[in-house]
Amino acid sequence: MEVDKTYIGGCRKNMPKAKRKNLEGRGAVGKAAVVGVKDRGTNKVRASVVEVTDAKTLQDFISQHVAPEATVYTDDASAYKGIPHDHESVAHSVGEYVRGQVHASGIESIWSMLKRAHKSTLHKLSHKHLQRYVNEFSGRHDVRELDTIVQMESVVIGLVGKRLMYRDLIA
Repeated sequence: MEVDKTYIGGCRKNMPKAKRKNLEGRGAVGKAAVVGVKDRGTNKVRASVVEVTDAKTLQDFISQHVAPEATVYTDDASAYKGIPHDHESVAHSVGEYVRGQVHASGIESIWSMLKRAHKSTLHKLSHKHLQRYVNEFSGRHDVRELDTIVQMESVVIGLVGKRLMYRDLIA
């Protein structure tokens, strides 16, 4: 199982000056955090928007989505230290990205597609609807190897009984 987190949000330089001056710190400040897990066996992805990326939050997410006997592969972020699984990590901080079977490239590719869509077609991913976008890209990954007709059938089946009213969308 590969586990990774990412941050989604606009570039600081593109923000209005009034909003920029209220941000303190660097890097992920003002961005939404997303954590995900990819099962290498089934190729399924589960991801969720989280409020913080501390050890408790990330390890709770891992416990909910990873079988106790699974080996977990992560980067060297300190929040992953002490997880109750067989755990191996690569040291991104020193330029190590792959060491044999130890890598998180699969889940990182999901973040890459989401961020590429953010920059190209979606333009604004509001925090309010970010979980919906994350679910969409996780779902796209889960069915990407299926035939087009089967993909379309799975979308239609997923729509049965669900309806997003415009008033709920803008509320």
